[in-house]
Amino acid sequence: MEDLVIRVARPGDAETLSVLARTTFVETFVADFALPYPEEDLAHFLEASYAPEVFARALVDPTRRLWLVERGSRALGYASAGNNGLPHPEARPGEGELKSFYFQRELQGLGLAPRLMDAVLAWLDPQGGRRLWIGVWSGNVRAQRFYARYGFQHVGEYEFPVGRVRDREFILRRG
Repeated sequence: MEDLVIRVARPGDAETLSVLARTTFVETFVADFALPYPEEDLAHFLEASYAPEVFARALVDPTRRLWLVERGSRALGYASAGNNGLPHPEARPGEGELKSFYFQRELQGLGLAPRLMDAVLAWLDPQGGRRLWIGVWSGNVRAQRFYARYGFQHVGEYEFPVGRVRDREFILRRG
């Protein structure tokens, strides 16, 4: 674990983030949770959501930040955060959102998530007291328990589209 580095992603990391995001999404939701996404829908979602251009825009957006977890030159996890975009009636401008938080399977359960979460929260809420939001798949109980340890509570739900499939997502809030 000492050889793992967490760093802020740079504009040149867009391709790396694209590959990592696609890999971790498929590992998490298709392989681990066996969500039955039609192949065409999944392919379209991955391209629309995780193309290098999507990350290139996020990496130069001053309201966003992305982090990479690396071992040597190999990217094994990432997180992204920025202004809240979740559909909740109590959401207000200027509130923050943890948008993505993923590790490749080989790092899951090794205790690295708190280190990455601490980095994200230090940027999202440096003074403490900022209202923060997270959207998490309703079936990912492990992630929900993890976020609860940081004070996030279930406050709503929405549908997250992956093609024609609509995943039931929980909205969690802190503050």
